[in-house]
Amino acid sequence: MTLKSETLINRFIFFLTFLSGFCIMSVELLGGRILAPYFGSSIYVWGSIITIFMVALSAGYLLGGQWSTHSPSLRKFSLLYLFGALTLLPIVFAGDIIMELVFIQITDPRYGSLATALFLFFIPTVILGMISPYSIRLLVTHTHSSGQVAGKLYFVSTLGSALGTLLTSFYLVLWFEIDTIIFSLITILCVSGLVAFYLHIPKVETEH
Repeated sequence: MTLKSETLINRFIFFLTFLSGFCIMSVELLGGRILAPYFGSSIYVWGSIITIFMVALSAGYLLGGQWSTHSPSLRKFSLLYLFGALTLLPIVFAGDIIMELVFIQITDPRYGSLATALFLFFIPTVILGMISPYSIRLLVTHTHSSGQVAGKLYFVSTLGSALGTLLTSFYLVLWFEIDTIIFSLITILCVSGLVAFYLHIPKVETEH
């Protein structure tokens, strides 16, 4: 692989990480709107959503780091986007059913919103959380540059999260229905995953 093609692929990985940060925060903000008809929009509901996302991201970081040690490749990386998109589908197609069932069984809005957030958002957030540590493994080829690469990647990912937060809260929720936004995020993840799947990059070997 030439230096130019390697640079382009690295930039593409940074871009994909930016998109993942955007999607994660967009879904988190939409979570409040999704749960509101059943559980309201109190601090309890937002506390439940934030807690589930934080725990899920923590698990995703751990699992992504572990998975990245087993023959990392861009093709495996693409699966995180495809499966992440797939696990967002129940929010659209089964969200009301899940919320109604939880609402009937758990009358306390604190624990009801916590349980619903767990069912709807935990798995997709874990999968999307795996992206950042896996990206680092793909980008790092020399151990002495690992800190710099990680810093740049989390910088890009956090910018994506900030843009996702701002764009979703200021504009998207005013212009579109929630299901439309979720489907758009699913499309972004699917397209990103398919492009990454069909790009070729050799298995990563880290130099000491």
